Amino acid sequence: MHDCYGDVDRVPVLLERVDLEDNAEAWEELGYRLVLEHDLVFPASFAALPRLVRLASESAQARGLAGAILRRAAGNHGCDDLLADCADAIAEFRKLLDRHLQSRPADYLATFLDSLAAKEEYHWSAVLGDFTDDFYHLACPHCAVEVTIAIGDHGRYSAIRDWHLGDVDRRDLRPVSPEALSGTGRWMHETAVRDGHGALADGIAHIFGQAECPPCASVFNIADEYTSANRPVLR
Repeated sequence: MHDCYGDVDRVPVLLERVDLEDNAEAWEELGYRLVLEHDLVFPASFAALPRLVRLASESAQARGLAGAILRRAAGNHGCDDLLADCADAIAEFRKLLDRHLQSRPADYLATFLDSLAAKEEYHWSAVLGDFTDDFYHLACPHCAVEVTIAIGDHGRYSAIRDWHLGDVDRRDLRPVSPEALSGTGRWMHETAVRDGHGALADGIAHIFGQAECPPCASVFNIADEYTSANRPVLR
């Protein structure tokens, strides 16, 4: 199972090293061998995933690296069979991440995003922020104009982005009520509320709510349109 350099024997040696002791240099080398430029993964990445998950309960580095691999699992890496073989490890990782979320960690958002990736919600894992200054760009499903969705400290609105004037013709978003959420949206909101992250929960209610297109005044569901345009086709 080769890593980013085409080597097949280096990653097992490094895994043995970090299993014996928390070695910063070994973790750093594992990081760039298994996730190149924070983007590409390799056969060695998925081969290492079960062991990383086993280490993750005691090691923040293992937990972070396992999450980084999973966030890129929807890419064109040619390792679908290897990823499928990791199903049990990924299921265990989801449980571990949920326990970590409940501990109110400093890396809460990163862990939340890793949890989404472990649930194969790669499109949300790749883009979700803390809703202090988040922007999403969607095509209106009715008139096809590009609509900017803003959810942050400066407002929660749909608008048309002008190169010189900024966001113009703003319309307030219509957040969904928590009771109306289902599926992934419900899990996201309930988890954020459970863990005391009110701002995150409020942002999720808005992104799973509705927006009005400024030019044509049609109303559409933000999450549905974002998912339709950005969710990867899983093989």
